[in-house]
Amino acid sequence: MSSMKTEELRADMSRRHFFDVTSQLASFVTGAGDGVANIFVPHATAGLAIMETGSGSEEDFAAALDRLLPRDDIYTHRHGSKGHGADHVIPAFIAPSLSIPVLGGELALGTWQSVVLVDLNRDNAQRRIRFSFLPA
Repeated sequence: MSSMKTEELRADMSRRHFFDVTSQLASFVTGAGDGVANIFVPHATAGLAIMETGSGSEEDFAAALDRLLPRDDIYTHRHGSKGHGADHVIPAFIAPSLSIPVLGGELALGTWQSVVLVDLNRDNAQRRIRFSFLPA
Protein backbone atom coordinates (compact mmCIF):
# COMPACT_ATOMS: atom_id res chain seq x y z
CA MET A 1 0.00 0.00 0.00
CA SER A 2 1.41 3.40 -0.96
CA SER A 3 1.21 6.43 1.29
CA MET A 4 0.79 10.11 0.65
CA LYS A 5 3.83 12.39 0.86
CA THR A 6 3.25 15.95 2.11
CA GLU A 7 5.24 19.12 2.73
CA GLU A 8 4.47 22.71 3.68
CA LEU A 9 5.95 25.82 2.09
CA ARG A 10 5.67 29.30 3.59
CA ALA A 11 5.40 32.47 1.54
CA ASP A 12 5.66 36.14 2.46
CA MET A 13 3.19 37.95 0.20
CA SER A 14 3.78 41.45 1.64
CA ARG A 15 5.37 42.74 -1.58
CA ARG A 16 3.51 40.72 -4.20
CA HIS A 17 0.09 39.48 -5.28
CA PHE A 18 1.32 36.42 -7.17
CA PHE A 19 3.82 33.77 -6.15
CA ASP A 20 4.91 31.18 -8.73
CA VAL A 21 5.40 27.89 -6.87
CA THR A 22 5.95 25.71 -9.95
CA SER A 23 9.64 25.04 -9.35
CA GLN A 24 9.08 24.16 -5.68
CA LEU A 25 6.22 21.80 -6.59
CA ALA A 26 8.29 20.24 -9.38
CA SER A 27 11.15 19.62 -6.92
CA PHE A 28 8.69 18.10 -4.46
CA VAL A 29 7.52 15.47 -6.99
CA THR A 30 10.90 14.80 -8.66
CA GLY A 31 11.53 11.07 -8.74
CA ALA A 32 8.15 10.28 -7.20
CA GLY A 33 6.89 8.20 -10.16
CA ASP A 34 3.31 8.43 -11.39
CA GLY A 35 0.50 9.87 -9.31
CA VAL A 36 -1.27 13.11 -8.46
CA ALA A 37 0.15 16.26 -6.90
CA ASN A 38 -2.25 18.38 -4.90
CA ILE A 39 -1.52 21.90 -3.76
CA PHE A 40 -3.68 23.60 -1.14
CA VAL A 41 -3.69 26.96 0.67
CA PRO A 42 -5.51 26.90 4.03
CA HIS A 43 -6.58 30.54 3.86
CA ALA A 44 -9.98 32.23 3.39
CA THR A 45 -8.54 35.01 1.21
CA ALA A 46 -6.18 33.28 -1.25
CA GLY A 47 -6.41 30.90 -4.17
CA LEU A 48 -4.34 28.96 -6.69
CA ALA A 49 -4.28 29.33 -10.44
CA ILE A 50 -2.60 27.63 -13.37
CA MET A 51 -1.54 30.37 -15.75
CA GLU A 52 1.25 31.69 -17.94
CA THR A 53 3.66 33.91 -16.00
CA GLY A 54 6.25 36.50 -16.96
CA SER A 55 4.40 37.78 -20.02
CA GLY A 56 2.22 40.40 -18.37
CA SER A 57 -0.47 37.87 -17.45
CA GLU A 58 -0.09 38.58 -13.73
CA GLU A 59 -0.81 42.29 -14.24
CA ASP A 60 -3.73 41.46 -16.56
CA PHE A 61 -5.12 39.04 -13.97
CA ALA A 62 -4.77 41.60 -11.16
CA ALA A 63 -6.56 44.22 -13.31
CA ALA A 64 -9.36 41.74 -14.08
CA LEU A 65 -9.75 40.99 -10.36
CA ASP A 66 -9.87 44.73 -9.61
CA ARG A 67 -12.70 45.12 -12.15
CA LEU A 68 -14.53 42.04 -10.84
CA LEU A 69 -13.91 42.69 -7.13
CA PRO A 70 -13.19 46.41 -6.60
CA ARG A 71 -11.28 47.44 -3.47
CA ASP A 72 -14.14 49.59 -2.19
CA ASP A 73 -16.13 49.52 1.03
CA ILE A 74 -19.11 47.93 -0.71
CA TYR A 75 -18.89 44.57 1.05
CA THR A 76 -20.88 43.38 4.05
CA HIS A 77 -17.67 41.74 5.32
CA ARG A 78 -15.86 44.95 6.37
CA HIS A 79 -13.17 44.25 8.97
CA GLY A 80 -9.57 45.02 8.07
CA SER A 81 -8.27 47.30 5.36
CA LYS A 82 -10.45 49.03 2.77
CA GLY A 83 -11.88 46.50 0.34
CA HIS A 84 -10.87 43.50 2.46
CA GLY A 85 -14.33 42.03 1.85
CA ALA A 86 -13.21 41.40 -1.75
CA ASP A 87 -10.36 39.22 -0.43
CA HIS A 88 -12.91 36.89 1.16
CA VAL A 89 -14.74 36.47 -2.16
CA ILE A 90 -11.60 35.49 -4.11
CA PRO A 91 -11.65 31.75 -3.17
CA ALA A 92 -15.11 31.47 -4.77
CA PHE A 93 -13.46 32.37 -8.10
CA ILE A 94 -9.91 31.11 -7.60
CA ALA A 95 -9.99 27.74 -5.84
CA PRO A 96 -7.78 27.15 -2.79
CA SER A 97 -6.60 23.81 -4.20
CA LEU A 98 -5.42 22.26 -7.46
CA SER A 99 -4.59 18.71 -8.55
CA ILE A 100 -1.99 18.07 -11.24
CA PRO A 101 -1.06 14.71 -12.82
CA VAL A 102 2.51 13.56 -12.23
CA LEU A 103 4.07 11.27 -14.83
CA GLY A 104 7.46 9.72 -14.22
CA GLY A 105 8.17 12.12 -11.38
CA GLU A 106 7.39 15.24 -13.42
CA LEU A 107 4.42 17.60 -13.37
CA ALA A 108 2.25 17.07 -16.47
CA LEU A 109 1.80 20.80 -17.10
CA GLY A 110 1.58 22.38 -20.53
CA THR A 111 4.46 24.36 -22.00
CA TRP A 112 3.39 27.77 -20.66
CA GLN A 113 1.53 26.65 -17.53
CA SER A 114 2.74 27.64 -14.07
CA VAL A 115 1.18 27.11 -10.65
CA VAL A 116 0.60 30.45 -8.92
CA LEU A 117 -0.61 31.51 -5.47
CA VAL A 118 -2.97 34.48 -5.88
CA ASP A 119 -3.31 36.67 -2.80
CA LEU A 120 -4.49 40.30 -2.80
CA ASN A 121 -4.97 40.42 0.98
CA ARG A 122 -2.79 43.07 2.62
CA ASP A 123 -3.97 42.31 6.17
CA ASN A 124 -2.11 38.99 6.46
CA ALA A 125 0.96 38.52 4.28
CA GLN A 126 2.17 35.20 5.72
CA ARG A 127 0.85 32.21 3.77
CA ARG A 128 1.17 28.46 4.03
CA ILE A 129 1.07 26.26 0.94
CA ARG A 130 0.58 22.51 1.36
CA PHE A 131 2.02 20.14 -1.27
CA SER A 132 0.81 16.54 -1.30
CA PHE A 133 1.65 13.65 -3.60
CA LEU A 134 -0.46 10.53 -3.89
CA PRO A 135 1.29 7.77 -5.84
CA ALA A 136 -0.60 5.79 -8.46
